[in-house]
Amino acid sequence: ARWWQRFDDPQLTSLVTQALEANASLRSARAALAQARALRDVQAAGLQPFVDGSASAQRARPAGGSTANRFQAGLDAGWELDVFGGRRAAVQAAEADARAAQESLAAAQVSLAAETALTYIEMRGQQSRLEIARSNLAAQAETLQLARWRVQAGLASSVELEQARAASEQTAAQIPLLQSAIAQARHALAALTGRAPAALQGELAAARPVPAPSGDLALTIPAETLRQRPDVRRAEEQVSAALARVSQADAARYPGFRLGGTLGLSALTLGGLSSGAAVFDSLLASVSVPLLDGGAARAQVRVQEAALEQARAGYESAVLGALQEVEDALIALRNDRLQHEHLQGAAEAAANAALLAQQRYASGLIDFQVVLDTQRTLLNTQDGVASTVAKLSADHVRLYKALGGGWE
Repeated sequence: ARWWQRFDDPQLTSLVTQALEANASLRSARAALAQARALRDVQAAGLQPFVDGSASAQRARPAGGSTANRFQAGLDAGWELDVFGGRRAAVQAAEADARAAQESLAAAQVSLAAETALTYIEMRGQQSRLEIARSNLAAQAETLQLARWRVQAGLASSVELEQARAASEQTAAQIPLLQSAIAQARHALAALTGRAPAALQGELAAARPVPAPSGDLALTIPAETLRQRPDVRRAEEQVSAALARVSQADAARYPGFRLGGTLGLSALTLGGLSSGAAVFDSLLASVSVPLLDGGAARAQVRVQEAALEQARAGYESAVLGALQEVEDALIALRNDRLQHEHLQGAAEAAANAALLAQQRYASGLIDFQVVLDTQRTLLNTQDGVASTVAKLSADHVRLYKALGGGWE
């Protein structure tokens, strides 16, 4: 339920907690749940008898007559007997709708927690890439200075100097792009937590490592775990609601029974309402039978049966989609781990090659193009390592999301 705590990053935990409390879309989902529960209560109230109270006072003067008063007070009661279960089916449908709305809220929580974590991981990954770019730019600046000295000493041509300057400028050009990506990720995190875009600028300005989860995650997931996914549970509740509405539509084809009654007081004066002669009452039992409706009732049953079939197909689609997302996340996690191992080895070799190339160039033992190639390779491999580290953490987040983690 709180998978983000496995990353052992207090700032990530704080951001996800804030998002789950203040995000506008989540507040909307909570309001939708409250609405669905209120509609369920409305349907449940229809199973109970109703009583209405009324009072009236009348003063009239007929043509050619004297003025007369009449005062009335009474109670009206009624009860529609649910003989064929139509109203009970409506209540069951409303209850299933309320449970589906609750699962929609859970689905919104799952998506919000994952989106917040992915955005945070992306920002930390961009910060790591920015540090790598700056570090390589510093190394290239040293190479540029070395090339300038060699040109001044007549040991190298201006071509080498321009090549060194071009490589340095290319690396410098990446820095503004990375800074823009970092700022945009900060703005997105602020919006997810319900705050203004610049609200997190000071809090997230300092660079930190990409959060990494613990390595003891099982990569074999039982299929029963997918019942944790709120979208699968919501699809199941939608099937229940559609099934209940079929029963409700079918019950509407049969007779309806209703009991009603009135108990009241009627008198010419207010004082007369207290006498026994002012009491009047009535009792009514009625039956309504649909005779000719042009086939509307049967058509309504077919409408709800088609809706039930749609809900069943939606449930099947949700289950298959959940299985696919889990398998995709597991495969991505396995392969990104392998890629990370190879890239780490490549980055170590590239660092050694760049150091040796710079030393040998300073001694005049190798061509300048070798130095440029090794520095370019070093930048690419280190940048690839940083990107893969972020991808690995993002793979864990996507796996937790695919398993329906993020809600209780």
